[in-house]
Amino acid sequence: MGAGSSPEEVAAVLREDGCVIVAEAAPAATMDRVVAELEPYLEASARGGSEFLGRATRRTGALVARSPAARTLVTDRLVLEVMGLVLGDHASTFQVDLTQLIDIGPGESAQAIHRDHWAFDRFPFPPGFEAEVGTMWAATDFTEATGATRVVVGSHRWTEEPVEVTVEETTAAVMSKGSVLLYTGSIYHGGGANTTAGTHRIGVNVGYSLGWLRQEENQFLACPPEVARTLPEGLLRLIGYQRGAFALGYVDDMRDPLDWLYGTPGRTATFSAYRRAAREGLWRTDPYAPAGDRSG
Repeated sequence: MGAGSSPEEVAAVLREDGCVIVAEAAPAATMDRVVAELEPYLEASARGGSEFLGRATRRTGALVARSPAARTLVTDRLVLEVMGLVLGDHASTFQVDLTQLIDIGPGESAQAIHRDHWAFDRFPFPPGFEAEVGTMWAATDFTEATGATRVVVGSHRWTEEPVEVTVEETTAAVMSKGSVLLYTGSIYHGGGANTTAGTHRIGVNVGYSLGWLRQEENQFLACPPEVARTLPEGLLRLIGYQRGAFALGYVDDMRDPLDWLYGTPGRTATFSAYRRAAREGLWRTDPYAPAGDRSG
């Protein structure tokens, strides 16, 4: 699909196939800035120590704190509107689940095919219920040879888990730099094999999950308060400075996390007022400024 596609169109394909590529959703220059900002951290990152993590693969996280350019991907308008349709239809709000820059190096073998929502302690979510949606932004061209993410289209609708899913059952998500793959937490997928002699496949992985689930990457430690206070309200809410539901995740005297972060008094609100404010708050690009009961 093209970057001009509507959120409704993208969400429809995502629901039907379990995955969808939006071509050239971000400028190539943005992807270059992300990689440049994260290069020192990537260089310091060890390669994976297992077959699953990859022995020629490096991962570095804490992207919100470390890369201003990455924040534009995390808060991409089209992506967030799709999340609102696919996750927000059965939860008060959603959040960032993890952020990673993933570098699959030459000679890496294919990753074991898996479902991302297994991270939630293998909880048996019912078929059709999505707990998370991942995005993989291409910071370099994704090709079969360099290890493009591989997906089993439609596997999010399987009602029984197979004993094994092989790479042969997958399709490579080939896409150009700046494109983004969206995929549900229930779809079978995995990183592809990099069969090149010297080309790295670099992607920016940002996951989103329901607001009442624990995040895979602890955003409160990855982005400490002194950094968080410099961020706009919408991004703060996305990384977890909000209640995950009406009575879930408050601080001390039932204050919202944002009120705790800025040392402001808490306010009461009805369930409907909280839910409305939580959804509206994700779009705010200004610093947090308490006013009435707007933050719930």
